[in-house]
Amino acid sequence: MKEVSFEVEKGEFLSVVGRSGAGKTTLLKLLLAEEKPSLGKIFFENKDLSQIVDFSKYRQKLGVIFQDYRLLSSKTVYENVAYVLEIMGYPDQEIQKNVSQVLQLVGLEKKADNFPRQLSGGEQQRAAIARALIHRPEVILADEPTGNLDPYHTREVISILEKINQMGTTIILATHNQEIISSLKKRAISLDRGKLIQDNKKGSFIL
Repeated sequence: MKEVSFEVEKGEFLSVVGRSGAGKTTLLKLLLAEEKPSLGKIFFENKDLSQIVDFSKYRQKLGVIFQDYRLLSSKTVYENVAYVLEIMGYPDQEIQKNVSQVLQLVGLEKKADNFPRQLSGGEQQRAAIARALIHRPEVILADEPTGNLDPYHTREVISILEKINQMGTTIILATHNQEIISSLKKRAISLDRGKLIQDNKKGSFIL
């Protein structure tokens, strides 16, 4: 990537748009510190990511949602969401309280004991959103979260992301879906072959 420079305000809902291969996923990997920039710097809360020693603490401030859900097939919805807090060492009582709250937020409280194979695609993505949100991250990175969904479930997922954003969480959404951007009417930056070609605060973009 080159000639990509932008800032994201705390609590903002930003869409990153462009065709396949434009650099959307690469940008998210850079923000996750899974890849390092060959030139330039990335800052989070005024801290240069290249200077961070313990990336585990940094990544705890982020939640990630993938197009293919990446749920653990051998665990129930409740267990998939709780697993994050178990790894972080939360006590059982707090895990139960937090998981119940988040499943209610995404409308899956009645599906807590179901396995991923028993859910629709939209329900699986809502479970993935709950998992990304469970540790109260400051930023959620969503990489084409509606890419495998029909229009109804797409609207459902975007509505949940908007609700999470209204609660104060920063959302960075990578998508190539023009209808989503038009309906959101929020800031969108367009990428083309690794370059930033447009930064539009009214939610339009170039493909």
